[in-house]
Amino acid sequence: MPSALAAATAANTPGMHPPIPAPSLPGFHSPPPMPSYASGTTAGGPVRTQPARMPFYVATRGTTTIYLLGTLHVGDPADYPPNQPFRAPILAALNASPTLALELSPDDLLVSQDDVSKYGVCRKPCLQQLLPEPLWAKLAARLRGNPEALAEIRKMKPWLASLLVETYDSLSAGLQTEYGTEAQLQNVFLRLKGRRIVGLETLGEQMRAFTYLNLAQQREMLAQDLAQTPAQNVADVQTLLRLWRVGDADAIAAWDAARTEKLAHDPRVAASVDNRIVYERNRRFVARMQQYAAPNKPLFVAIGALHLGGQKGVLQLLRQRGFAVDPG
Repeated sequence: MPSALAAATAANTPGMHPPIPAPSLPGFHSPPPMPSYASGTTAGGPVRTQPARMPFYVATRGTTTIYLLGTLHVGDPADYPPNQPFRAPILAALNASPTLALELSPDDLLVSQDDVSKYGVCRKPCLQQLLPEPLWAKLAARLRGNPEALAEIRKMKPWLASLLVETYDSLSAGLQTEYGTEAQLQNVFLRLKGRRIVGLETLGEQMRAFTYLNLAQQREMLAQDLAQTPAQNVADVQTLLRLWRVGDADAIAAWDAARTEKLAHDPRVAASVDNRIVYERNRRFVARMQQYAAPNKPLFVAIGALHLGGQKGVLQLLRQRGFAVDPG
């Protein structure tokens, strides 16, 4: 899920305090209470003294260096110990890089809430009319115990409803928006002087990845989110978190491909959705990285972990452009 939209849909879930403003999505009940550091445990178990490994790679071509970190847009505080939130090689790379590139720039993140509301929310209830009856019935059953949430989601277009279901499953798995990797990175990076943060795509480009989806593609997104029980979706979130902690981008990509194959309602449509919201953006990310990177001026890139691995992932695209890519 893109960072702007993940934060937007998570924003006002009660008890959640994201690092950026986002549109109001009232009515969702709080996920299970989060243990705190004071108790000595977090959602991931006992508080660790070492940070998660995370997918981290170094791409080099001549004197041009691009550091790449695969992120999770919501996270577990256990993965970011206060005394050292990232491994030493990641901290060293941040320190060496005058520019941090995220999916969206901070300025675009600040206004993303307006575009999400403008393009993802109807003036009156529309979702039921946009879905086949069995799919609407599944969604209504999922939210049966939460009439306020159901009233809100009725006003959403299917693509935004899909992102909301995904985000709520992540929060129900015990993850928190303020412990998304990007927020933690910025906490470290902004303490350094003379640095800048840029976006690898504009807000308009990111929004169009979703708003240009046709109705069949939007329905496919939501159908995949509702193909399993909430408990099964939460288990998948926890599996992704474990793979991210191990730090192997190709293993993450393989797991995600297998999951999509399992959940796809229409494999052809599912593939077209992945092309629009993942692979086309991967190509744009790499093109922008090459614009920002310069000899002897390393660029630090932090993007969603699902964008890195696989044959159409960012790491392979960089290799095709002459970069040597190694684990960091």
